[in-house]
Amino acid sequence: MEEYIVSARKYRPLNFDAVVGQRALTATLKNAIASGKLAHAYLFCGPRGVGKTTCARIFAKAINCLSPKDGGDACGQCESCMAFDQQRSMNIHELDAASNNSVEDIRELTKQVQIPPQIGKYKVFIIDEVHMLSASAFNAFLKTLEEPPSYVIFILATTEKHKILPTILSRCQVYDFQRMTTQLTVDHLMYVAQKEGYTAEPEALSLIAEKADGGMRDALSIFDQMVSFTGGNITYEQVAKNLNVLSTEYYFQLVDYFLEGNVQSSLMLLNDVLNKGFDGGNFVNGLATHLRNLLVSRDAVTLPLLEMSDKMRAKYQEQAQKCKAKFLYQAIKLCNDCDQAYRTSRNKRLQVEICLIQAAQLTEEDVPGAGRRPARILKPIFAKLAAKSQTAAGSTVVAPQAAATTAPQPQHVAAPTPTATKANVSEPKVILRKVSFKRFGSKTAERTDNNIQETPVEEITTNKPLEEVSLHENWFAYVNSLPREQMAIAQRMRMLQPVITGPSSVEITVNSPQVINELNNLKADLEHYLRQRLQNSELSFSFELAKQEVVQRIYSKQEHLLELEKMNPSITSLIKELELEFD
Repeated sequence: MEEYIVSARKYRPLNFDAVVGQRALTATLKNAIASGKLAHAYLFCGPRGVGKTTCARIFAKAINCLSPKDGGDACGQCESCMAFDQQRSMNIHELDAASNNSVEDIRELTKQVQIPPQIGKYKVFIIDEVHMLSASAFNAFLKTLEEPPSYVIFILATTEKHKILPTILSRCQVYDFQRMTTQLTVDHLMYVAQKEGYTAEPEALSLIAEKADGGMRDALSIFDQMVSFTGGNITYEQVAKNLNVLSTEYYFQLVDYFLEGNVQSSLMLLNDVLNKGFDGGNFVNGLATHLRNLLVSRDAVTLPLLEMSDKMRAKYQEQAQKCKAKFLYQAIKLCNDCDQAYRTSRNKRLQVEICLIQAAQLTEEDVPGAGRRPARILKPIFAKLAAKSQTAAGSTVVAPQAAATTAPQPQHVAAPTPTATKANVSEPKVILRKVSFKRFGSKTAERTDNNIQETPVEEITTNKPLEEVSLHENWFAYVNSLPREQMAIAQRMRMLQPVITGPSSVEITVNSPQVINELNNLKADLEHYLRQRLQNSELSFSFELAKQEVVQRIYSKQEHLLELEKMNPSITSLIKELELEFD
């Protein structure tokens, strides 16, 4: 039986032209080889599985080739190339820094540096996952890396460039590898499938590429897994089932329900998804991604952002034509709000169901019973007050003694003389108050025929002493009445504790200056609200920034040594002269 080799190893590139997705980088390396302008140290960084170690091996093979090609690639026929292919080359050494990260390992490496190559021009040291080296190992490696022998070239590879010391970065030529696009991954997987005699749907390979998240090695590993599962006939349904990925058909069907305003079917679809074992949070994230794909499918300019097969792209474009841009904007925002509230919600399923109900009602008209607010049409307040004033001025004047025994006067009677009006009718006192649009449906507003009318509110003249329990109750009542647009500040206000500091003063301690700015924007409305509820006309709020405690940093032994070296540079010279080591 022939030995099985996984696709990631079997189809590993052997020359620069076979490297996928790094064309600009490989062209630079080939030009450097062809011109003979080679640096003594290189740093290859980028995501996992994009070809860093592969390019390092190809580069090491090419610079040691005894008869290289014109383009910079190795010939593959000379003794150096054959020794490399047979894994018996003494000129190319690989070191895994994840398991060899001590000072002793670096010392062993520096000893090997002193031995010149037996065949070829250069001795190449490939150090993989170099960010795993300890700080002491890095320091021991610095001098050798900066001034190696002329026949030595270092190639460092890492997935976490930010963990590399600046002193190391400054001594290397840095090459940043790009993550694989979905289309490049699909094309390479299709090439492997054709070479192996497998059949694969482009949608299935696209799903594998999305799951790999830009890593070609991960994509090939998942591809081998799917071949074993399907027997060489890779279909979208089988891949989605094996990878436990929810099929896009659910999202297409759900958007159709949204457009129809079908709440019941949307909830039943969610129930089906949850019964299959999928998480509600992942379902909402998948729905948000689907709506985003529909949004970018509406315009030919943003269509390239849709990384998928032509068949799937056409399906998205077809459904996108049925959706209005406003509907997609609002639905995406609902999914985003649901995702933020899902993590802290106790009833997670209800959170998702509310999101679906609201999304299904986005296309409905503003009719009673549709689950949406009526149109906010405000009737003119000043015209209404003026009409009341004219009615009062035109009413019949009745003597005080007769008022107790006579029947109520009709509203429309003959206008009295001006002198009678001045003598017996006083001007009505009109208190004009600021209209708040933040809380509709509270005690200061009433709904009539889908319109909102401001009702007169009595002016508070009393100064009732503040009580802690009543203050807290009304504080949370105000927070709960804030609209959904102010959900973020409402969540922060629930964590705050108002403290009574005087007969009419309240102080709140806040940890962030940004929160203080947001509270100052609500201060006038908050004070007015609580003055009415607590019957205290002089109630005022003040916001104070909490004092930050200074945390005493604990230094390690190595950090103590670095601080001492900064204070007295001669310590560094002493350590080098005495060849001291500190663990």
